Amino acid sequence: MARRKITNSQAVCITLLWGALCYMLLAYSERINFDVIFALIASAIIVFVPLYKNFKHRKE
Repeated sequence: MARRKITNSQAVCITLLWGALCYMLLAYSERINFDVIFALIASAIIVFVPLYKNFKHRKE
């Protein structure tokens, strides 16, 4: 089954929501330790790898 392509506005909304969640995580955490950094890196991979793959396949 073919996946639907993500539009530019959808990619911007996803990026802004991810940024807001990262800001909330950093602002409300008592200390910035390994767990917080790991959560940020893992969430960035989960969010931006599919976006990158989508834009990479769109140009082909």
